[in-house]
Amino acid sequence: MLRKPKIVCIVGPTASGKTELGISLAKKFRGEIVSADSRQVYRGMDVGTAKPTKRQLRTVKHFLIDIKNPNQPYTAGQYKKDATAAIEEVLARQKIPFLVGGTGLYVSAVVNNLNFPAIKPNRNLRKKLERQLRVHGLNYLFGKLTALDPEAAYIVDPNNSRRVIRALEVTLMTKKPFTKQRTRGEKQYDALILGIKISGPRLHQRIATRTKLMMNDGLVNETKQLVKKYGYRRVPFDAIGYREVTNHLKGRITRTQAEQEINKNTRRFAKRQMTWFRKMPVAWIKDDREAEKEIKKFLK
Repeated sequence: MLRKPKIVCIVGPTASGKTELGISLAKKFRGEIVSADSRQVYRGMDVGTAKPTKRQLRTVKHFLIDIKNPNQPYTAGQYKKDATAAIEEVLARQKIPFLVGGTGLYVSAVVNNLNFPAIKPNRNLRKKLERQLRVHGLNYLFGKLTALDPEAAYIVDPNNSRRVIRALEVTLMTKKPFTKQRTRGEKQYDALILGIKISGPRLHQRIATRTKLMMNDGLVNETKQLVKKYGYRRVPFDAIGYREVTNHLKGRITRTQAEQEINKNTRRFAKRQMTWFRKMPVAWIKDDREAEKEIKKFLK
């Protein structure tokens, strides 16, 4: 039996230190990084997505960062195709691909070789659903989805408008439940999945510190520029950070309230991420030393 190519995945909740750990490990083990972050694919969304800095991007080669504009749709199926191509490019150079990010669906798409329905986005239907989102709210759309596909309640994040809209779009276009269209193929890679183990209080402190840094580093101005260029209605701007700052720019909440809301929503998001990662065969590590030990053992 042919041995499958090896890849290393670095996962964990937002603000846990995945970027720094990924870069450190990639440097040590002659690796290159394939991002697994559903927001960092978008150009101009830098501060609010905690993208690696220009200096970090120069330190280790990265893939799938800044590949789309916020007004361009990007599906999990497209991600899997792009990530696989990037991984193959890294392997061809006889280097180790490091899949780094907190978007569980993206990591699972690569590790489990998920096959997504080849349904191209329908611009008119998507506009209709986005209009319903603005008028009726996300709970309405999620209820509409689960009425058509009850199993979707277990795999689609009810707080992620982009994913809810995509699942509804696929369901309505194919007239088949979204959950019945995603299948697993034979695994392409031998994957080591390392997860950053961090206590709740420490993670909450890191989240608060990062939010304050984002606000001080220009998140409000970045959001202004994005809205000026693309308008308020682009789905990516529903991401945590941009959503709250948008409410601040509209005069609905103060800057301080926006910061507090970002912290609260980020903590909830981190909890959902952990729920996803606990379903995966993750080796939980506390620091670089433990991660290096696991990788050395894996690469033997």
